[in-house]
Amino acid sequence: MSYKVDFKDVSTVGLESSPVATALAGLRANEARYYWNKYKHEFVTVPASEDPKTLEWVEEVLSERDMKFGYTPLEISSFEVDGLKMAYVFYENGLVVNVMYSIEKGGKRAVGFKLSDGMEVPAEFEGKFKFARQKSKLAGTIRGSYFVVKGEY
Repeated sequence: MSYKVDFKDVSTVGLESSPVATALAGLRANEARYYWNKYKHEFVTVPASEDPKTLEWVEEVLSERDMKFGYTPLEISSFEVDGLKMAYVFYENGLVVNVMYSIEKGGKRAVGFKLSDGMEVPAEFEGKFKFARQKSKLAGTIRGSYFVVKGEY
């Protein structure tokens, strides 16, 4: 069942099993607000079990850096906006992975990582990524990093 993310009335719907559910919901709402303000796009998620194809695609892109997560994916969002294919995976531990992939060759392509407030930096990131901090009214302190995608997916 899909969920249209409301960034005015933040809800933990679909994220209840996360130990940082409130912060993860705030992070999800922060993303929804961004896409609404920039593109007038409604951010919709589905349970991860309902969109295995997007999860496989995100995992394929992550394999470029030999990254494989053993975390439980809770929700997924996949859409196209302004010439970009976007995919989000919200994991139970509070990690959010997003892939921004320009449909046009030569465009911007990157994988972003965001850590929910209150979660530790996962071991897979230690020494490989530096995280910038950003304050958000919806999500508290967001720590984020990224890498540029080199391959074709």
